[in-house]
Amino acid sequence: MEINNIKTLGQLKAAGYKSTGIKDELRNNLREKIKTGKPVFEGVHGFENTVIPELERAILSRHNINLLGLRGQAKTRLARKMVELLDEYIPFVTGSEINDDPLNPISRFAKDLIEEKGDETPISWLHRSERFFEKLATPDVTVADLIGDVDPIKAANLKLSYADDRVIHFGMIPRANRCIFVINELPDLQARIQVALFNILQEGDIQIRGFKLRMPLDMQFIFTANPEDYTNRGSIVTPLKDRIGSQILTHYPETVEIARTITQQEAKLDQNQSDIVYVPSLARDILEQISFEARESEYIDNKSGVSARMSITAFENLISSAERRALKSGVDKTNLRLSDFMGIIPAITGKVELVYEGEQEGAAVVAQHLIGSAIRTLFPSLFPKIEKLEKPGEKTPYSDLIEWFFAESGFELLDDASDAEYQSILDEVTPLDLLLKKYHPELDKKDQYFMKEFVLWALVEYKKLSKDRFAQGHQFKDMYGSYISKL
Repeated sequence: MEINNIKTLGQLKAAGYKSTGIKDELRNNLREKIKTGKPVFEGVHGFENTVIPELERAILSRHNINLLGLRGQAKTRLARKMVELLDEYIPFVTGSEINDDPLNPISRFAKDLIEEKGDETPISWLHRSERFFEKLATPDVTVADLIGDVDPIKAANLKLSYADDRVIHFGMIPRANRCIFVINELPDLQARIQVALFNILQEGDIQIRGFKLRMPLDMQFIFTANPEDYTNRGSIVTPLKDRIGSQILTHYPETVEIARTITQQEAKLDQNQSDIVYVPSLARDILEQISFEARESEYIDNKSGVSARMSITAFENLISSAERRALKSGVDKTNLRLSDFMGIIPAITGKVELVYEGEQEGAAVVAQHLIGSAIRTLFPSLFPKIEKLEKPGEKTPYSDLIEWFFAESGFELLDDASDAEYQSILDEVTPLDLLLKKYHPELDKKDQYFMKEFVLWALVEYKKLSKDRFAQGHQFKDMYGSYISKL
């Protein structure tokens, strides 16, 4: 059907157009995608076997949906992706405030216009990108905002009494007729406003200032909410929950690999940053592991959650730390260093909600603790495990390295050291070269220095070496030597 040639109701009828409700429209297009094996929610990772099948069942069942989950779990993204299941264009009566279906008008304006002009009634076409409405629930939202109110200016201009339904100004929900309407953070909506949604969800009629209008709005509602045991601001009233067809629980990425894919997709980097900074694969794993550590940390409120946005902004900061160093050194390319992870602390401190113990430690200290915990977790998968207790005089894979620090009194790694200085300092620690040759003989040369620094940081976490932070960088020393120096 060539929509450019269809501009009146008569032409629409002649073309054999059949009206379809939005829930059936979503259902039919989803059925086609499933049958042909086409991806339905592209760009959403980690939900393939959990959330997406439940969401597809809800759409096939023509349900209004509540996506329940902690912050940063792609709830709003899922809702926006549903737009792709809509028909590309739908017709509506030209001039209608509520996108009246020309074959099934529900507003007084559209009914009067069709009665007056018949088959000559003008129609327009609405693209699916314009059929998505979103409202963040805040305590100041009113019934008038969502549903509508009497407009005294319209009454005066049209010289109508308040008893005439033409004085009504429609709110966001009626204006989203035949569209997807999302209310984010539903528990934040005051209970009396939630009550106003009852009839719209169940019976399809709306009430505005004493007007009872039988307007069977054709809508797909999607709500998002955090678990009620976390939100102290309010909850979803029980009768409203009863009217929502499916409640679907979202979750965080279950593996580091999935988390890496999400961060890579969402991080906003320009081509200059990608060209300047080389990022070892291990660095990406450490970055994602930090979020996993945060979700289990005793210092962080796990009911609040740790958003996937933390890893995304932390990765952006991480690249920027290396980029800044390269610019200061006047070089065109640089490799990411483990010490660059100090640059992600501002991205962590603003994204986590600390419990009392965490507040006592301080947000920056907790962030450093998370970085250390991530390194400690990943180290045994790359090198032999460091035992907590060792027999006196027993030789371990790390004995030569620890003895080197005891003999050489350690060294300093400056944050802004040039690549040549940085590599020269690490090259002096000859036991590190031997360790890498033994356990990672095929390691890419570009990854070697990051891996060397990783070993040092891990030995600090396992209390085999000492690391002190000062204004310009880090100082690595023998553990016992640092104790002696403090005496």
